[in-house]
Order: sequence, then structure tokens, then C-alpha cells
Amino acid sequence: MDDRDVQSAEQVRRRIESGSHDRVAFRAALLAVSSGARDAWLDRVLGLGAPPDDGPELPRGCVPYLPCAVDVLLDIVDSADVGPADVFVDVGSGVGRAMALVHLLTDAAAIGIEIQAELVEAARGVARVVSSRISNVHGDAAALTGWITLGSVFFLYCPFSGERLQRLLAELEAIARTRPIRVCCVDLPLPPCAWLASEATLGSATVYRSAAC
Repeated sequence: MDDRDVQSAEQVRRRIESGSHDRVAFRAALLAVSSGARDAWLDRVLGLGAPPDDGPELPRGCVPYLPCAVDVLLDIVDSADVGPADVFVDVGSGVGRAMALVHLLTDAAAIGIEIQAELVEAARGVARVVSSRISNVHGDAAALTGWITLGSVFFLYCPFSGERLQRLLAELEAIARTRPIRVCCVDLPLPPCAWLASEATLGSATVYRSAAC
């Protein structure tokens, strides 16, 4: 980042800390940064350094934490029409970076589910700065169905595959039978689901909407 971007990130962080955050102004500040610098800019706004190493809690079949690119999340927010009335659920939320960005862009509430305790603690530190509308849950997303049922938009950045993914999709199908939901996947091709319709493909990301059940 150049000096101008660093100053912009510090100004945005101060606005967030003072409770004067405005999502329109935040988006404008983010888009004023060059695409190649946006990830570093967001990390500075959120006070994030290098993520902790993956710990022993990571089960076989789960993917190590890797932050999603800001521009991919921007495309998802726009294509999925995420807004203040939504609850954004990040399955495998890591340090809470995606949740924080989505909330700052849209004012949506956010819930992160992460199995690695050290990453959850880092995410809670981010949430304390950003908003009380961001919650972080420590546990296995394939088992925490009580939290999943609160969501309207579900974000999966290749958190796991196989049986664990099938279990999660079964839970999401049950939710979709009660109300419309959106499922946003990055680097994660989903098996055919009669209850999900692909709405947009955005490079490595796909946005699905639930079909009428």
C-alpha cells in the first residue's frame, strides 16, 4: 500500500472505533483503493496481521484457513443482494475477516462458525472493534445446526468436503423449506441439489438461491 492507502485505512478504522461507521462511506473508501491493495487495506482497518497457524483441532477433511480475497467478497455481496436484514453465516470463518467486511459493506448481522479455538479468539477481537452484531461460535459447523438455522446467506470458502459437506447441505435444505436462502461458495463445486439454483458464477465463486420447495 502507498501512504495514501495507509492513511485511508487508519481514518476508516478510527470511524469504526468511534461508532461513526457508515456503510456507503466505507464502500467508497474501499473502492478508492486499487484492487491489488484492497486486501492489505482491509487487514489494516481490522488490525489483522498474519493468521495463527492451524492447530490440532482441524479434523481430517477440513481445509486449513485461508482468507478470501476482498474483490471476491465484493462480487458475492452484490450478486447475493446482501442487506441489513440478512444474517450472514460464514462456515469456517477463521479470524472473522469475511464477516467483518460483509457487515461493514451491508450492515447485515454475521455469525462465524470455526472449529479452531485460536482463530475464534482472533475473530472475537475483530468483532469487538467492528460491531456487536457479529458473533463467533467455536465448534464444528456440521454439528452446530442451532446457529445455522439463524442464517439467510451462507458463505462456504471450501471449508470441507465429503460427508461433512453432505450433512451441512442437508441442514441447509431443511432451512430452505421454510424460507428462501442464498448459498455462496468459493472454490467449492457443490453436488447437484434440486433445491438450489445457480444464479451467478463469478470466477471462483458461485452464488446459489434456494428454489421453491
